[in-house]
Amino acid sequence: MRKIRFILVLFILSLPAQPLWAWGKTGHRVIAQVAYDNLNCRARRQVDKILGKHGIVYYANWADEIKSDTIYLNSHDWHYQDFDAGLTDSALISTLTHYPAEGGNLFRAMDSLVALLHREPENVDALRFVIHLMGDRFCPMHLAHLDDRGGTMVRLEWFKQPYNLHSIWDDGIIEVVHYSYSEYAEYVEDVFANQKKSIQQMSQEDLLRRNYALTNEIYAYQASWNGNCWNYVYHFARKMEWQLYAAGIRLAMLLNEIYG
Repeated sequence: MRKIRFILVLFILSLPAQPLWAWGKTGHRVIAQVAYDNLNCRARRQVDKILGKHGIVYYANWADEIKSDTIYLNSHDWHYQDFDAGLTDSALISTLTHYPAEGGNLFRAMDSLVALLHREPENVDALRFVIHLMGDRFCPMHLAHLDDRGGTMVRLEWFKQPYNLHSIWDDGIIEVVHYSYSEYAEYVEDVFANQKKSIQQMSQEDLLRRNYALTNEIYAYQASWNGNCWNYVYHFARKMEWQLYAAGIRLAMLLNEIYG
């Protein structure tokens, strides 16, 4: 009965969608590990009870893996919220509560899922979705341009392999480093530890502005990029790592609020 209620609650979010991935498996696990490391004791016990010990990491990619499941077939567009270029600040911020008619359902889905978890904190599927979608929310190419389908139509070569702009931010930059997810999580927690408090204090509006600004920077860089992949990594790696860390910290904040 609970699963049926869950499906009915989320059915209103179901619209045709484009298949997208964010951060790749390693990136989502990094975010989940950072979040797990920053859960308070009560929240960690409750999350482990629902998902199994360290389940937050094990299920970090579940929402991508079940996209072909007929039960969740229409969940594809929960993973992104693409924007037109050149939005004013007020137009951008309004999307957090006045969901656009097109361009994905990430904000609407997150708000609905979080509300559901507040009512039913042991809803396993809702928790798995939230763990994953918080990561998507911090992937700049999941807040990219409508006209090129989140950068998927921008074709390029990445270390002599065919890629698109979206896939570089899924896993292209991350995989260059060759860290395991646990090594990468430890690294970003060390590098950005002094920014933890400021990230916790940022509003949703501030975070969206920052993400949108990074997306615009990516497009501007792409327009004049000479194809040197190492220069691309040098330019964007630290900014990407901040996004991973911030996503983990904000996920921990949310779960501490619900379960702590």
